[in-house]
Amino acid sequence: MKKISLLSILLAGFLVFASCDKGEVGPVMSSEPGSPSITSPESGNSYTLSSDQKTDTLFTMDWTNPDYGFDAAPEYVIQMDVEGNNFANPIQVASVNGTSHSFTVEDINNILISNGFPADVGSNLQFRLIGTLGDEEKTSDPITLTMSPYPPFPSIYVSGNYQSSSSYDLAPALVSQNDDNSFEGYVYFENDNSEFTFTSARGSGTSWGDDGSDGTLEQDGVNIQVASAGYYRFNVDMDNMTYSMNATEWGLIGSATADGWNSDQDMTYNKESKVWTITTDLTAAEMKFRANDAWNLDYGDNESDGFLDIGGDNIVVNEAGNYTVTLDLGGYFRTYELKQN
Repeated sequence: MKKISLLSILLAGFLVFASCDKGEVGPVMSSEPGSPSITSPESGNSYTLSSDQKTDTLFTMDWTNPDYGFDAAPEYVIQMDVEGNNFANPIQVASVNGTSHSFTVEDINNILISNGFPADVGSNLQFRLIGTLGDEEKTSDPITLTMSPYPPFPSIYVSGNYQSSSSYDLAPALVSQNDDNSFEGYVYFENDNSEFTFTSARGSGTSWGDDGSDGTLEQDGVNIQVASAGYYRFNVDMDNMTYSMNATEWGLIGSATADGWNSDQDMTYNKESKVWTITTDLTAAEMKFRANDAWNLDYGDNESDGFLDIGGDNIVVNEAGNYTVTLDLGGYFRTYELKQN
């Protein structure tokens, strides 16, 4: 009886050990799981976005998981970049758990406009997925979609011979953020004696010029001439048919800058990227952007959200260091970036 009891105990212990050992192994990931694959929308599709349909679904992106050898739920990031840029500066457009994500017209329009893509112009964009499971990261092949966003505000355009013939459809927009028929915006003229008219569409539509060079507009009026090259701020009142344009140079000023509130630190305009930049040391304090070394026109940030407001609150620099500061006054929003080097 003792031998039988001893054998029973040993057998029970072996079974417990075997059961525990088996439970600890768990599923084993495939050594070659492959990559996620986007199954829709089809690469090459084109979309013209409309504010009348902004709550509609523009498209649903579907994809397949890699074959990990067991049921798995990777975390996905959907990225976007300009075709040909090889995702050198990817824009994250969504984070997803699952194998599908729907975008409304407004979702995509906000992403495009806030990242500086022109309205009413088709931009060729690539989308891809990056899936992460544990330490394993897998990237899908990209698909290419053409997107034409709509303006977020009523707009008119500055069209003229200062543009190359291939860029007439990229005429800078002046926007009416309050939808009150008053338009404002910035335009860079590289050469003296550039000419333009205000138009209702980029390079076409109704045109307004100035027959008497007196600051008043006439439909189909003569071209307006800009005597000196520079970066100009425009204000247009379409109710009273008047306009003004003023050359601007931009700088930083404030307790965070080298000379405090006494004088500006001049920024440089980059005509390729169409932004003002400066690399400079900043202290943990405050600053603003202002034009022409004067307080006639300045920008701050009321919400600390990266969007500028005329005469807004001082911008807080949280940590001292060397920064590249970027000021973007083009497009539909006024934005800035402080990037510590």
